[in-house]
Amino acid sequence: MLRNMRKAGQTVVGKAIATIFFGALIVSFAIWGIGDIFRVTPASTVAEVGSTKITVDQVRTAYTNELQRLGRQFRTVISPEQARAFGLEQQVISNLVTEAVMAEQAKKMGLSVSDQLVAGSIMNNPAFKGADGQFNRGQFDQALRNVGLSEPGFVQEQRSAMVRLHLAEAIAGDVNVPIAAKEALHRYGTERRAASYLLLTPAMAGDIPAPTAEQLQTFFNERRSSFRAPEYRSVSALALDAAALAKPDSVSDADARQAYEQQKAKYGTPERRTIQQITFPSQEEAEAAAAKIKEGTTFDAIAAERNVSPQDLELGTFTKTEMLDQTVADAAFALEQNAVSAPIAGRFGPVLVRVTQIQPESVRPFEEVAGELRQDVAQERAKGQIERIHDEIEDLRAGAKPLADIAKEKGLALVQVPAVDATGRDKTGNPVNLPEKDAVVKAAFASDIGVDNEPLRMAAGYVWYDVTGIEASREKNLDEVRDQVATQWREDQVAQRLSEKANELAGRLEKGETIEAVAQSANAPVRNATDLARNTAKDDLTAEAVNRIFSVPVGKTGHAANGTDARAVFSVTSATVPPLVTTTQAAQNTENQLRTGFGDDLLNEYIAQVRQDLGVTINQQALRRATGGES
Repeated sequence: MLRNMRKAGQTVVGKAIATIFFGALIVSFAIWGIGDIFRVTPASTVAEVGSTKITVDQVRTAYTNELQRLGRQFRTVISPEQARAFGLEQQVISNLVTEAVMAEQAKKMGLSVSDQLVAGSIMNNPAFKGADGQFNRGQFDQALRNVGLSEPGFVQEQRSAMVRLHLAEAIAGDVNVPIAAKEALHRYGTERRAASYLLLTPAMAGDIPAPTAEQLQTFFNERRSSFRAPEYRSVSALALDAAALAKPDSVSDADARQAYEQQKAKYGTPERRTIQQITFPSQEEAEAAAAKIKEGTTFDAIAAERNVSPQDLELGTFTKTEMLDQTVADAAFALEQNAVSAPIAGRFGPVLVRVTQIQPESVRPFEEVAGELRQDVAQERAKGQIERIHDEIEDLRAGAKPLADIAKEKGLALVQVPAVDATGRDKTGNPVNLPEKDAVVKAAFASDIGVDNEPLRMAAGYVWYDVTGIEASREKNLDEVRDQVATQWREDQVAQRLSEKANELAGRLEKGETIEAVAQSANAPVRNATDLARNTAKDDLTAEAVNRIFSVPVGKTGHAANGTDARAVFSVTSATVPPLVTTTQAAQNTENQLRTGFGDDLLNEYIAQVRQDLGVTINQQALRRATGGES
């Protein structure tokens, strides 16, 4: 059963079923205390599914869960207005209705799970296991006491969730995948094609005269919306992190020098040595070679005697820690330049090494890095102040103190951007300079003038922001964008001519002309592409053009956009598909992918039919009340 629960939880509907229960359960712990989710209290009914009623409290619990999840995802507090824009309330009620449909059908079918299975699922829950990995009764009782939940209430919810997931698994857990479906998906993923093609570039469009005033005006009128000025917002932002709080001038020379000594490796380059090595099959042979070197034989002569090529002789250039064999490293880094070691018992046999070059260690002097050190020390000290100052700023914000005054009082920099669009660019099209720009811009466009926004959590601090002005989106007149319109008009003319030319050339290919003759008439070279795969660019063909090559039969022709300003005219020359071997891991992955998709479809259709049979009514007014849209 637990395997089935996990398996069902991997499907789209299974995830929804699991999320509804466990998500609502977790949020109810945090918001109202776990007892409330199981306590029967007088509440308006939001929806009825057969004999099951979904209450305002249940919807509020699930809705709050999703609000918190979205808040974590976007790193901001999601307002009710934003949640409605996301369609959150409809998603929540849809999920709750799905849960109720499954519960009603399970009850109608008389499905249940045994006490033994429920107990097993609880005892196998990692949250209730002790340090020895076994179920710990005391830990279980303490967990329930902490959230004010009775054991019978928790057991009942476990039982209900397991029944719902058991039903889902029974419906969609063992779907047979037809061989035709496996072959189709296998072909889609593994088919490779070859094609001959030519590219039409903008230079082949010919001379295009400048547009007349009438043409330009008509073009502008037909596309007026694409030349609109976007909405701009004025934003002030205040960042609080260690860098903003750091006071490097307060770091003494002694403290900076102490940090320098502790982090000296950070400011230096370690010694590197170029090393040669000869490996011997035995210690005796290594010692004999070492004796010859002492008598005057050169290291190179020993290498030649043992048929060691110059390439094999070179071990490489390393720092001591980079060497694989630290015994060899110790010996090599103790040698003078050009000296030869005594025999070394290396990891891979006895060796002699010679050091041919030494790059000495270099360390930047303290005076050169003192400023950087003081900044680092100051930032480390400032980290402990962030939460305290955060609370102080929040108190000032609660007292309606302007962000500019707070910045001045706390000695922090206030960033003021007079105009930024929803993509984070100013009126000249350049990125604006805001702390945590993407998150702040997104949040600012979801806020309004005068709203007391919650701070955004950064990786190492916080950002407060205010929307101080809004410049609505507006239509521009032709004079404001004349050059831009003229450029787009010409690009449109080029694209139209190339499309017409490509259509003509593809037609000639279809009638039997060779691609060489067609390419020669267009003054374009013939190109050949092999091993083309769907959705993948290759050589100078874009993924869009490659996909078009896969859309026509072998031996046929076509043309497609290739990037923003060119077109490819092609003839498909071959297609290959490796045989489907059902015993491979790839084939098993394909089958699992199809089984999951078929199972999701089957379960969705089943739920839709049962929902229709049971009848579902939703009280929209109660739904709005549950989600904060109406008091």
